[in-house]
Amino acid sequence: MGLLQRDGLYRLRHAKGYSSQYSTICSATSSNGFIAGTGRLAGADPREIAKADVVVLWGTNAAATQVNVMIHAAVARRERGARIVVVDTYRNATAKQADLFVCVRPGTDGALACAVMHVLFRDGHADRGYMARHTDCPQMLEAHLASRTPQWAAAITGVPAETIESLATLIGAHPRTFLRLGYGFTRQRNGAVNMHAVSCIAAVTGAWQHEGGGALHGNGAIYHWDKTLIEGLDARGPAVRVLDQSRIGAILTGDSDALRGGLPVTAMLIQNTNPMSVAPDLARVHAGFARKDLFVCVHEQFMTETAQAADVVLPATMFLEHDDIYQSGGHSHILLGPKLMEPPGECRSNHEVLCALARRVGAEHRGFRMSAREIIDETLTASGWPGIAQLERDRWFDCQPDFRSAHYLDGFAPGQPNDDFPDW
Repeated sequence: MGLLQRDGLYRLRHAKGYSSQYSTICSATSSNGFIAGTGRLAGADPREIAKADVVVLWGTNAAATQVNVMIHAAVARRERGARIVVVDTYRNATAKQADLFVCVRPGTDGALACAVMHVLFRDGHADRGYMARHTDCPQMLEAHLASRTPQWAAAITGVPAETIESLATLIGAHPRTFLRLGYGFTRQRNGAVNMHAVSCIAAVTGAWQHEGGGALHGNGAIYHWDKTLIEGLDARGPAVRVLDQSRIGAILTGDSDALRGGLPVTAMLIQNTNPMSVAPDLARVHAGFARKDLFVCVHEQFMTETAQAADVVLPATMFLEHDDIYQSGGHSHILLGPKLMEPPGECRSNHEVLCALARRVGAEHRGFRMSAREIIDETLTASGWPGIAQLERDRWFDCQPDFRSAHYLDGFAPGQPNDDFPDW
C-alpha cells in the first residue's frame, strides 16, 4: 500500500483514542540494525552499483524482487568486470547468476560478518584512517574479532572457512564494494544484530568513501515525510496504549503483559494484512480469533484466512482503483499512484471506508473530510516537496541526496559523528 491508504488507519485510532500499534512484523529489526550504525535509514545511491567493482547482495533475491539492482549489477560486470557475490540460505535465482555464492545457515549472518571483518583486520584491508575519523571504537572491535576466525564462523554458519577467506579477500581488495542488504537475514530474533554486523563491513574497509562503494538497506529517511494529516498525529493523545503487532496472538488471548495491563481487545478493524497467516505464534493467533466475544471486521481484496475468520468482510479496492502516493525503499523516488478505473461492485478504498466510519462513530478530524488527492497534495507540500500537480507532470520526484550526504562523509547521523560498532 501507499502512504495514505496504508497509514490512514492511524487517524481513526488517534481521533477516537483506540489502541495503536508498534509495526514490528515487517522491517523493524532490519531498519533498526542499520540505523544502529549510521543513525538514519539511508545509504548509497543504488545507481552507483553500476560503478562498483564488487556487488554483494546479502539476504535479498534481487533477480526476483529488484530488477533495478540486477540491471546495475549487470552493467558493472559487463563494463568493469565486477564480481557479483550473493549471500543467502539457498540457491535462488540471484545466486545462480553470482560469481560467488555463499550459502549460510539461517540466522547466522552476524557470525559470518564477524569472520569477514576478522580477515579484513588480519590481512591489512581495514582502513584504519577512515575508522579513526568516522567510527567509535575500532581498536575494541579489532580486539574482539581476534577470536572470530573463519574456522570459528564455519562451525556456526556452515560456510567453509576457505569460502569465508575468499569472500573477505574479495571485499578487502576492492574498496568499491557495494553492499545491498535485504530483509531475509533479519527475519528472526537476532535480525537487528545481523544487520548491524553486516553493515559494519563497509565501515571497516572505508568503502563509504568511494563512488560505487558503501551500503544500502532502505531509503526511508530521505523523504522526510510530515504525516500529520495522513495519520492524524495532531489528534494523538498521550495516554493511548500502543500494542505490539507481532504479539497479536498474546494480545487476543488475554496476556496481561501484551495488553500493557489494559482491557482486553474486543473489536478489530483489519486492513492491509492477513494475521491469521503471517503473524508469529499462529496457534495463539487462531485461538484468539476464535473467541466468541471478539468482533472482527476485515476490509480486503481477497477471501484470506483472516477474512474467513471475520464477522464482517468489506470489499476493498485494488491499487489501480484508488489514489495513493508511494515512496521507494530500494531506490530514491516518490511516485503518484493515480486512480485509473472505477472499482467493481461495492469495493471502497481504505480512505473511503475510514471516512465513512468516522462519520458514524463521531471521529473528528479534518482529514476525514478531505479527498485522497487533497491529502496527498497537502502531505507533499508539508514535507517540503512540490504538490500533486507537479508530481503528475513529472511522474516522479528523485529524492536522492548528494554523494557527500549519502556516503556520510561528514559523519554518521546528525549529532553522531561516528558509526557505532556493535558491542558484542
